[in-house]
Amino acid sequence: MKISEVLTEEFITPHLKGSSKAEVIDAIVELVSASDKVLDKEKVRDAILQREKIMSTGVGSGFAIPHGKTEAVSDIVAAFGVTEKPIDYQSLDEQPVRLVFLLVGKDSTVGPHIKLLSRISRLMNKGEFRRKLLETKTAREILETFRQEEASYFDI
Repeated sequence: MKISEVLTEEFITPHLKGSSKAEVIDAIVELVSASDKVLDKEKVRDAILQREKIMSTGVGSGFAIPHGKTEAVSDIVAAFGVTEKPIDYQSLDEQPVRLVFLLVGKDSTVGPHIKLLSRISRLMNKGEFRRKLLETKTAREILETFRQEEASYFDI
């Protein structure tokens, strides 16, 4: 499964609102809640927050990947946002975050969920890719940046 198969323009924002970790998580959950795959927004939020209690999903280099598994979705859903200002996300490297990729899957879709988390992490480890995402102005440009990077990085 490719990132570009689960991430759509509708659930991407180059202007993710929030000035704290909690506000950014709320904003990106709100964004993805418009998906017909989200059955219960509050349970999705709870799954994300429960995962955050285990360990921060601020993985470093200005990137966070809040994620979780719940039966409150009918299939894997994703959203991506770029914050307007750096956010203290209690990241592992103690650096602020601007790039946030939300991934929520069903409890029964562990394999695809883990594969997508791995793909996202590998892409985001590339400094040039993160820089391109920070420079984009529209959701369409962000999605195209993901598609191009994924096409050049992974076997089909």
